[in-house]
Amino acid sequence: MEPLIFSRLRREVPNKRQQEFFRSKARHTAYGGARGGGKSWAMRRKMVMLAMRYPQLRLLLLRRSLQELRENHVLPLQAELLGFATFKKDERAFIFPNGSRLVLGYCDTDSDVLQYQGAEYDVIGFEEATHFKEEWIVFICTALRTTKGYFRPRVYYTCNPGGVGHAYIKRLFIDRRFEGCERPEDYVFIPAVVYDNRALMQADPEYVRRLEALPAHKRRAHLEGDWNVYEGQVFEEFRNDASHYADRLYTHVIDPFIPPESWPIYRSFDFGYAKPFSVGWWTKDSDGRLYRILEFYGCVKDEANVGVKMTPEEIFREIARIEREHPWLAGKTVTGVADPAIWDASRGEAIAATAERLGVYFERGDNRRVAGWMQLHNRLAFDERGVPMLYVFSTCREFVRTVPILQYSRTHAEDVDSDMEDHIADETRYLCMLVPMSPTKKCDTCTVKMLDPLDREIVRYVRRSETRP
Repeated sequence: MEPLIFSRLRREVPNKRQQEFFRSKARHTAYGGARGGGKSWAMRRKMVMLAMRYPQLRLLLLRRSLQELRENHVLPLQAELLGFATFKKDERAFIFPNGSRLVLGYCDTDSDVLQYQGAEYDVIGFEEATHFKEEWIVFICTALRTTKGYFRPRVYYTCNPGGVGHAYIKRLFIDRRFEGCERPEDYVFIPAVVYDNRALMQADPEYVRRLEALPAHKRRAHLEGDWNVYEGQVFEEFRNDASHYADRLYTHVIDPFIPPESWPIYRSFDFGYAKPFSVGWWTKDSDGRLYRILEFYGCVKDEANVGVKMTPEEIFREIARIEREHPWLAGKTVTGVADPAIWDASRGEAIAATAERLGVYFERGDNRRVAGWMQLHNRLAFDERGVPMLYVFSTCREFVRTVPILQYSRTHAEDVDSDMEDHIADETRYLCMLVPMSPTKKCDTCTVKMLDPLDREIVRYVRRSETRP
């Protein structure tokens, strides 16, 4: 009896995007976007076809959890490869007749990464890659090496917007920011939309309608594959629209300007050593609206959530220098607020005492996390004109990079996942709690005045969404 894999390979007809994924030989290939695009099937087929074609190949296919791995790959492959490849249960590995070896692995915690230390693979596949932390992906990819002259090692990723690795995948494949240390041609991105998946369309024609019924921001992520919004995002309100940097409507990121002398200056601070520290300078207009005008972020370049290991004294000397020399800050009274943990003196001089010794002063921040996040939500909300109560200068790139991608905690429904790069968000909520505000009133309609041909003024009530640019 013929193994199931051969009959299936003869019958299966991959769609155009899947064919691009199968043909790609780039060192890094990502296939992703909207839900339902057929990415999981494509990853499984890609790994099997490579194992069948190239002898003695070593392949690693990863999912985030063991349960996901079992349901999405182990069980399907056991059925499909029965009678062709031998499955070693204790190793979770399929051994092919030509000597190729496909290992199925997972990485759900920091300690799980260690099982790949010292391993060697010709091909690595990250299924649902945005569910993996950036540092996990980087570490596991150090196992990518080969001595085979006939095969170039490569990594494949399938992914949807969202997850702890969203920023990493978006930076490399969507924004294509390599900071001069990577070869752009090594990175290929193949977009996927649900309409590519003809098999799904035939089996479940209502699937698209269910996606279309989602709220607008989720519809853009799940149906259209928009990488600026995604499932699990805490601050769904956040918008970064360069076309509105100048008029400041329906965007939180704006063009910088020189703050008026009469506006007060604030400094927010979150300490870190092995993890990044964060300093933000803010001003406030006469309406109580906050503007993040400057930032000083202690993170190793191109390594997410890795601190530069500056001592408190080094950090505060630099803060003092910036406030002496920067034209927006020099000579101004700066009101500082910080995590109350810096007043802990149980292990020697408190960090706050070090700051005071160097002329940098802080008030104790209110560290109620959920209340702080709600204050930030209140400020990010747009009023009926499209104006929020918090803006960020476009030069504050680390805020724009880290805050929008934060996700909810798995264990505390209303809190941010503190394992993520939340340091800028933390110091921002300290400031929001220092200068709190009431929720912005949200109305379903707003007033628009129009003139008819008889020059009579007409007041028309329209849904606020109709007035958005």
